[in-house]
Amino acid sequence: MNLDIKKELENINTVVILGCSANKYRTSYHIANYLKENGIDIIPVNPNYDEIMGQKCYDSMEEVPSDKAVDVVDIFRDSEYTAEMVQDVIDWSQQSGQKPLIWTQLSVSSPEAKLLAENAGLKYVENECIMVQHGKLVA
Repeated sequence: MNLDIKKELENINTVVILGCSANKYRTSYHIANYLKENGIDIIPVNPNYDEIMGQKCYDSMEEVPSDKAVDVVDIFRDSEYTAEMVQDVIDWSQQSGQKPLIWTQLSVSSPEAKLLAENAGLKYVENECIMVQHGKLVA
């Protein structure tokens, strides 16, 4: 499935960030902060925090309220966990009726994760930085 990344990012309003960190020196924090500063709502997911950047932090994708409209789920976990994270997004998608774009950061994707997403009819981006790609739109 070939995606037009620019088109996918033009109208995003809400991004779930799986593996978001409250540590200002982590890439996931930096990118979440960038998205927030550019008017995009972030929903952090990490069982180690109650709140990140003033936003409620959820323990898992399953806990993200299904009435929150989600455009993108950005995965910041080691590639060994990516298929599991994608399955969590699929389960949430089936429960919520939403079909968010699954975005995997650089070196986060796995063939199994991509296949799971595609078989579930979810768009999938691999090995791209959402901040870099979004930055091209606003530049």
